[in-house]
Formats: sequence, C-alpha cells, structure tokens
Amino acid sequence: MNKILVWFHRFVVFLLLTRVSSLPHIDDGHVDSDAARILDQEQSGDHQIHCSRERSRIAWKIVQEYLTPFVEKEKYNISRRCRLHPDNDIYRDQEQHKSHIDINEWQCGYCKKTFYEEKHLDQHFDNRHSNLLNLKESRCLADVCGALHCDHEINSGSKKSKCNPAAAARNKHICETIADSCFPVNEGPAASRLHEFFLHQFCDAHSCTGRGKPFSRGRRKKTNVFYIVASIFLVMLLVLFYLYMYLYQRGLKKESQMLRRVSQAGRKKKPS
Repeated sequence: MNKILVWFHRFVVFLLLTRVSSLPHIDDGHVDSDAARILDQEQSGDHQIHCSRERSRIAWKIVQEYLTPFVEKEKYNISRRCRLHPDNDIYRDQEQHKSHIDINEWQCGYCKKTFYEEKHLDQHFDNRHSNLLNLKESRCLADVCGALHCDHEINSGSKKSKCNPAAAARNKHICETIADSCFPVNEGPAASRLHEFFLHQFCDAHSCTGRGKPFSRGRRKKTNVFYIVASIFLVMLLVLFYLYMYLYQRGLKKESQMLRRVSQAGRKKKPS
C-alpha cells in the first residue's frame, strides 16, 4: 500500500512539472513568451494602432483638394503602388462608413450607432471596429504628412514656425519619391505632366529659402450652395420687380388714356 502511494505521489509531481514547463517563462514578473503577449492582447482587447487618424484625415483632405482634381482632369488612374492610392490608407474604409446626419449627429455605417461628435465616432471605431482595418496591405497615410504640408494646412493663417533645413530636406526627398511612384515619367504624357505638377504643387515648397509656397497651383474650386441659392433668389426678385414696374407703367398709361377720353367727351357735351 505504501509503495502504491509513493508511485502515485511521484506521478502527480511528474504531471505538475510537465505543466509548469509548458507555461511561458516568467522572470521577475515579466513574461518573455511572444505567445503569452499575444494571448494577453487578445484577452484584454488591446488593438492599439500607432497611426494618427486626425493627421491621416488631413493628409487625405489635402490629396482630395490639391491633387485629385488635376488627376481627374488628366483622366489618369493612380496605381496601387502609389502611396496616395485610397486602398493604401488604413482608415479609408472607416472614413467611408461615417454619416454626418446632422450638426450634432454622426452615425457609424457598420452598426448604425449615433454620436454627438466625430471624435466620439472615431473612438468607437478604435474600440469596436478595429478588427476591420486592413493592417497587412494598407499603411498609415499620416506618415507622408510632412511631404504633403499637413502642418501648413492645420496652422493656416498662424505665425510660421522656424524652418528646419534637415526636416525640409527629408520631406522633399519623401515628396519626390511619391512623385516618382505615383506618376512615373515613362508612363506617358499625362503621367509626365502630373509628375511635374506634383513637384511644383508639393515638393518645391520644402525649402528654407522661402521662395516656394505649398499648393502654388491652386486647389479644387468649391461650389457654394448658399451662393447659388441666393443668386437664384435675387434673379427671381429682379424679374418680379421689373414685371411689377411694367404692369404698373402699363396701368398708368391706360388710366391716363381713359382720363383723356373722359375729358374729351365732357368738352363735346358742353353747350355752344
């Protein structure tokens, strides 16, 4: 009986040692196993992405206003290898699933939940729908913010900061790399023209000499709906005014003619 208990005790100890050896190694309270870190992230729901959504949004706005109209005019299709292609923005799908229903109402296109401000919808995307981001094929558009002059767009109208020659040179290099990948000069006249345009529109301003200005070739012309409605309303008022004046003058003329006839008839009836 004692031998059986001894063997049973040894068997239990063996199982415990085997179980412990299969766990991740812990040294001073820190787990060294990658598998354990992944497991911990999955359990805690940690989906942190080191990419500024706000700066990515500004970069996309700059592309849409200062580049896309000219690309569309040339009827040029940007390839996927271009850093500015929509599919290369990890937040593009989420941004397209935003609905600005009212001034204080934003709606999630995935689950239809509504929020008072856009920033709360952004947090909702980070907390609830980060699993929908294409992290393998897409990249952070905010990484090219320097090349696209995001800070100039953000601080428009404020006092210019001191120019850093090293940063300007680095941003110019990135800018020229984007021009080469998005508009290769060997792909035809349209690509060549857009390549030259991109250099003048974005890259030439990366200098501390102060000669070049960002977006020197202009931007998309916005159609002011209020201005159009006001113009139509003003034209209608003018038409009604001139119609009223025409009818009024016409009425005065008829009245004058009738008075003249009455006056002439009265004179004929007077005795001689």
